[in-house]
Amino acid sequence: MIETTAPIVILTGAGISKESGLDTFRDAGGIWSKVRIEDVATPEAFARDPARVHAFYNARRNGLLDEAIKPNAAHLALARLEQAWPGGVLTVTQNIDDLHERAGSRALIHMHGELLKSRCMHCGDVQPCRHNLSESMSCLICGSMGGLRPHVVWFGEMPLAMDAIEAALAGAGLFMSIGTSGNVYPAAGFVEAVRHYGMGHTVELNLEPSSGATAFAEALYGSASDIVPAYVEGLLSRI
Repeated sequence: MIETTAPIVILTGAGISKESGLDTFRDAGGIWSKVRIEDVATPEAFARDPARVHAFYNARRNGLLDEAIKPNAAHLALARLEQAWPGGVLTVTQNIDDLHERAGSRALIHMHGELLKSRCMHCGDVQPCRHNLSESMSCLICGSMGGLRPHVVWFGEMPLAMDAIEAALAGAGLFMSIGTSGNVYPAAGFVEAVRHYGMGHTVELNLEPSSGATAFAEALYGSASDIVPAYVEGLLSRI
């Protein structure tokens, strides 16, 4: 039984956004089956061919801004849980979309960055970005040209806010992993971190067992828009 005063930490991956119409990266037929990581998602790729990298992320951004892309029942359920759970809820997402925010989540860490923001490589300034980026643009803060990039974590770069995430995992009474393959570290190691601290119950909510499924104490499999609202409803019924 999970105490209602216990903090909840939620990890979400591409599986939760797939049902909103966004392409996943690692599934069969996903983005990484169509384009090489080395060509569009590394610092070296940006240094070598910024136009190609910008074109790739401009397409992702334009897709996210399509009117048809909306939060689904799973996003909405997690926002409801955050608003109602007495112990507090932190969502840590690997996704670079803004569907959690649109659903109403506010206690949120984008560990892999945010597609709807840009970052200046010269001064580090981060700005909202709902337009196409190019190497000819200048930073609004420092005025330097050619340094604007998507505010996303590329392969070979450190995920964001890891200290805050580690602290949250150490105190979690419940850790939920939703829609993630379990292949990408450090996120794939979060369940082991919670087990190491020995305080939290762990549950995997996924379309199918992830690579780390055996590390979880509990599991529920099916579409995120079905199983996440049901699980959240069960939690909230205890309040």
